[in-house]
Amino acid sequence: MKKILITGASGFVGNNLTRFFLTRGYSVIGVGTSKTHPLSSSFSEFEWISADTTLEGDWQTQVKKADILINLAGRNIFRYWTKNYKQAIYDSRIVTTRNLVNAIEKESKQTLLTTSAAGIYGDRRDDELTEASRPGNSFLARVCVDWEKEGLRATEKGVRVAVMRFGVVLGDKGGALSLMAPTFRMFAGGPLGNGNHWFPWIHINDLIGAALFILENENIEGVFNFTGENPVRQKEFAWELGRALKRPAFIPAPAFIVRTVMGELGSALLESQKAIPQHLLDSGYVFKFSDLRSALQDVFNK
Repeated sequence: MKKILITGASGFVGNNLTRFFLTRGYSVIGVGTSKTHPLSSSFSEFEWISADTTLEGDWQTQVKKADILINLAGRNIFRYWTKNYKQAIYDSRIVTTRNLVNAIEKESKQTLLTTSAAGIYGDRRDDELTEASRPGNSFLARVCVDWEKEGLRATEKGVRVAVMRFGVVLGDKGGALSLMAPTFRMFAGGPLGNGNHWFPWIHINDLIGAALFILENENIEGVFNFTGENPVRQKEFAWELGRALKRPAFIPAPAFIVRTVMGELGSALLESQKAIPQHLLDSGYVFKFSDLRSALQDVFNK
C-alpha cells in the first residue's frame, strides 16, 4: 500500500484529493493548520497532523515515510490583500515548500506533486499560454515563480517532480464557486469588468484525474497547466454559471469598482490568462469535462 503525505489537506482541493486516494486504497498523512480533519473518523488509513508548515517541526519527520508527496498548502487569496496578508500568502506557499523539500532525504525515489497557479503568467490578454510561456510580473506571478523554484529543488534529491499550475477549480462544497454562486442566486450575477479577459478553469474531477494520471505514468514530469482544454472569456463563464443556476447574468461589476473595493486582489481577478494544458494533452490525458457547460452542469445539477 502506497503512502501519501498531503500538505494543505484540509482545504477544498486537499479534502477532495484525500478522500479520493483513501477510497482508492492509499494510506494518507494529512498536514494542515486545522485542529482536526473531518475524515479522521471515517478512514483508519488516514492520519491527521495539525501543524504550521511555515515552521520547521515534527511534521517533517513524516516526509520520509511517504512514497508520494502532494503539496497544496497556501493561504486563501480571496481576501483583501494588506501588506501583512500578502506576506502570509507568500510564506504559506514558499516557506512551506522549502520546509517540505528540506525534509526529503538525498537519493529519494519519491514523487512530488507541488502546486502553482495559472496566475504565474500575469495579464497576457489574448496570448495562448502553454507551460513554455514566460511568467508575468504581478504579485501572484512572482509568488508562483518562487513557489515553483522551491518545489523543483527536490529534483536535486532524486525526486520526480510535477508542478501543477491550477486554474480556478470548479466543484461543490467549497472552492471559488462557493463564493460566486450566492451572488448569482440572488439575481445579481454578471461578468467582472467588460468580461473579455480569459478565465482559466478546471473541474475538480479533472484535477484529481490529472494528478492520478501523472502518478501512474512515471515517465512524465515537469510543469503542467491544470486547466480545462477549452478556456473561456470571463463573460462566457458568467453566462454559463447563470445558466447552470437558472439565473440571469447581466449585471456586470465595473472594473473600477472591482479594483476600488477589492484593491490589488481586484486587479488580479481582471487579469487575462488563456492557459492551455498542452503538457497534459501531449502526455495523453483525456479530460472528463472538456467544456465549461458540462463542468458546471455536473457541479450544480447532479
